[in-house]
Amino acid sequence: MASETDPAVLVLASLADEPRHGYAITQDIANSVGVVLGPGTLYGVLARLEADGLIEALPAQGRRRPYRITALGQRTLAEQAEQMQRVADLGLRRLRAAGAMP
Repeated sequence: MASETDPAVLVLASLADEPRHGYAITQDIANSVGVVLGPGTLYGVLARLEADGLIEALPAQGRRRPYRITALGQRTLAEQAEQMQRVADLGLRRLRAAGAMP
């Protein structure tokens, strides 16, 4: 089960609206959700996502290599986001029913 802090899900979410290179991906994730991915984690995830056909590398721009999400990556991200939403909704409903939340 993927979580909202799963590096692969975070990278796919970062690339959902536009292509980005590695540093821009880490900055976007850090600014958006407060999770800092180290270079080893990021580039390992990028390699795995590319091998799985979820992202693709674009032509290098100087020293930077941007990536974009593929159609398969979009579907995968949507499925993961919907699953996380269902889990969050269930947890919140049950916490409210138990009086743990207003």
